[in-house]
Amino acid sequence: MDLHFGDSKPTDEERAAVDALLGPPDSAWEGASDRPDADLRWARGGRAARERRDLLLPGLHAVNDRVGWISEGALDYLCRRLTVPPAEAYGVATFYAMFSVRPRPATVVQVCTDLACATRGSDQLCADLESRLGPAGSQWEKSPCLGLCERAPAALVVRAGTATDAPAAGSSPTPPLPGREKSAPPAFEERGSGGGALSYGKGRGGEEQPRRATAVIAPATATAVTLAASAPEAAAPEPPATTAVPQAGRPGLILLKRIGQIDPYSLDDYRANGGYEALRQAFTLGPAGVIREVTDAGLVGRGGAAFPTGRKWQATAAQPDRPHYLVCNADESEPGTFKDRVLMEGDPYSLIEAMTIAGYATGAHRGYLYLRGEYPRALDRLSHAIAQARARGLLGDDVLGQGYAFDIEIRRGAGAYICGEETALFNSIEGYRGEPRSKPPFPVEKGLFGKPTAANNVETLVNVLPVLTMGAQAYAAIGTPKSTGPKLFCVSGGVARPGIYELPFGATLGELLQLAGVHDDLRAILLGGAAGGFVRPDETGIPLTFEGTREAGTTLGSGVVMAFGASVPLPRLLLRIAEFFRDESCGQCVPCRVGTVRQEEALHRIAQRTGAAAADDIALLREVGRAMRDASICGLGQTAWNAVESAIDRLGAYA
Repeated sequence: MDLHFGDSKPTDEERAAVDALLGPPDSAWEGASDRPDADLRWARGGRAARERRDLLLPGLHAVNDRVGWISEGALDYLCRRLTVPPAEAYGVATFYAMFSVRPRPATVVQVCTDLACATRGSDQLCADLESRLGPAGSQWEKSPCLGLCERAPAALVVRAGTATDAPAAGSSPTPPLPGREKSAPPAFEERGSGGGALSYGKGRGGEEQPRRATAVIAPATATAVTLAASAPEAAAPEPPATTAVPQAGRPGLILLKRIGQIDPYSLDDYRANGGYEALRQAFTLGPAGVIREVTDAGLVGRGGAAFPTGRKWQATAAQPDRPHYLVCNADESEPGTFKDRVLMEGDPYSLIEAMTIAGYATGAHRGYLYLRGEYPRALDRLSHAIAQARARGLLGDDVLGQGYAFDIEIRRGAGAYICGEETALFNSIEGYRGEPRSKPPFPVEKGLFGKPTAANNVETLVNVLPVLTMGAQAYAAIGTPKSTGPKLFCVSGGVARPGIYELPFGATLGELLQLAGVHDDLRAILLGGAAGGFVRPDETGIPLTFEGTREAGTTLGSGVVMAFGASVPLPRLLLRIAEFFRDESCGQCVPCRVGTVRQEEALHRIAQRTGAAAADDIALLREVGRAMRDASICGLGQTAWNAVESAIDRLGAYA
């Protein structure tokens, strides 16, 4: 049975938000108010409308950004425009944390309460906001990691807007802003984005379409958050991306060398500092030559799975089914991870160039950049970079005059950790709930829209540039034989200099912590984020490679390193990890849906007891953890027990 909303009607504002994205409706079948005689003779829409199902997520963003929430009337109108059953659209709208199907204030504050922020006073921040703005769930709400761990505690202020006070939603790139496309001055200092930066874009209807006003407050205080809640556009500007890169400007950097040295808005500045040399080399080598270089370089995925990139590209390119797609996974939501955000904010053109190379190598002519919804500054800079690359012939029908057509479309996520799993991400783009698919078939065979797809994260793609400019042999000489090249590490928690660090694979955990200035009272180190594992302070000799961490009985993951001092209550950290996985489980499979709840319940009980009294619940945790690891569909359930298990076995938690 389908779900219908009866007589619910969209408001003029809701209708305008949808029409700005999709264009005005052609007939009453699509929601036009007038019904001409032709509409009485045949139905219009049908297959053509259903083929636009992938615009459901941008459409939900359009309404949510304009009004602040998604009413039954707005959802019904969007469903009519796209010929999507209302029950399915309701399931999609309620899947994402950033959407609301109930009325809420136009301005909402998200306060991060995850691991890094918890160690930096987010509990006190929440208490202060409760006294000023009321209880959580009114004008402010608790949020999982916002990807601002180097500036914890963090808050994100979001205000729904109109064309007079907020920028554009949906999937269309933002056009260049006046005065942005220029070379940096000789002594360049990166400009920070204002909290409520207001840029505009055109929807498919050709109208100016609003995107919400946002203000990033980090480090956050109750006073700063309260002021931004009343006027997001008046918030203090964000600091430059270099604040997240303690090594900025140092010689020898490869992936971070341009951050802080170029104007991230300037294509000319990027090209003057080595930009697009790799793409020219790619055209010289040809698609097969590019794949051979990437394979010989030993480049593997940097998102945690460490799958050989060259093998993935070769498998995609060899598929006879057409078209092929390229997907950049920029939805990093692992607590403690923020490296991709820094790359996109500080060096956005490098990602555009790398995606173009990957598309060329795999035979794809369209790329989708799935960007985390909580990254407003990255959205602004990437939208601008795409528009400039397109205007200068570096994207479009004839890239660099080489007869190769390639373009990129940004799709904004909406707050779902599970969409970091590649097949869940495909479902999200296609307009479905972000639930993982069973494998096989694998994405290289049937991925996005059922076609061969190569999916890589931001750091993996950006590594392709030095592979081509340095050559495979020179790149492979960096690091170790099994883990080649440079690696980015996200260091946060109890350190003096939190941020992104670039080191060759093979550097030890101790060397990394020494760079970051670890505090003397170090009690535990979490590698790999919530899905990773804890190690002891006396294990800092672990080499930071995929094989080295594996031999040590832990994981490198995406490169998260979080240090915790003796004052941080370990049981509370474990409980927060369990809460995170319970919240983020998509609920599709029983082992994860039930197991994450049982894990949290057991940890709540254990927190009240210790020793023999907790033994039964620890045994239950092990049983539940094994079931999740063995039977869950995707990595979320398979890794939800890792951190808790390592804390019990390596750190003696609850002993």
